[in-house]
Amino acid sequence: MLSTKPTSLLSVTWNNFPCKSYMPWEMYKHGVALEPEKWIKDSDAPIQTLDGQPEKLFSTLQGIQRSIKRLPKLSPESGLAYLRYIKGTTHLGLWYPKGTGIETVVYADSNHAGDYVDRKSTSGICMFVGCCLTSWFSKKQTALAISTTEAEYVSAGKACQQALWMKQALIDYDVRLDDVPIMCDNKGAIDLSKNPVQHSRTKHIEIRHHFLRDNVQKGHISIEKVPSVDNIADILTKPLKRESFNYLRLGLGMMEHIP
Repeated sequence: MLSTKPTSLLSVTWNNFPCKSYMPWEMYKHGVALEPEKWIKDSDAPIQTLDGQPEKLFSTLQGIQRSIKRLPKLSPESGLAYLRYIKGTTHLGLWYPKGTGIETVVYADSNHAGDYVDRKSTSGICMFVGCCLTSWFSKKQTALAISTTEAEYVSAGKACQQALWMKQALIDYDVRLDDVPIMCDNKGAIDLSKNPVQHSRTKHIEIRHHFLRDNVQKGHISIEKVPSVDNIADILTKPLKRESFNYLRLGLGMMEHIP
């Protein structure tokens, strides 16, 4: 097992791929309890080792520390994987070209029961205006979803909130959008968003999640099917194989910075 002594980016081997495509239960079962303050000695120290990107590194380290605090046990190797990826991809960044359109599209996905500790699902949302990524998040769902359809339906509801927020924000600039498409790769969730009938298999879903279906009926948004391999939000929900990860990362608009 790796040592848990303080780590800085100078002593971490770089890598351009964040982690394995599977997260075995043994990672938690045989891991060791970590204290972020001891594992990462001082946030300011590694920040100074990354030229030109202190804010990005600081926010990333904060996210790693928060994740570690939520877990009772964690393999040191899994934590170092994040630092290796940061160090190995400092040349990548989002590209925002001039003259892009205002067509807005939101991608939604989930990883059903992806948390090996409490079996809750993870929602991933990313929104594009034109070809530019404008907002994104990856967040564990608060309620336990008992089916993939329910997990995807909840994620699509979160995407609906983001779409409505963007529509309202653009009104301030005298730009009015019609229905905003939400791209989802789960047929069951799409059918549920369009069907006003409450079936016995879906009546357990909390009422607040049917906010999505209400806005579909009002024409504020639309739900469209996208192949799983092309659902960009998939990169925000779970570990992927290298080929899929690189393909979806390119879909986010991550490009190599050439000075």
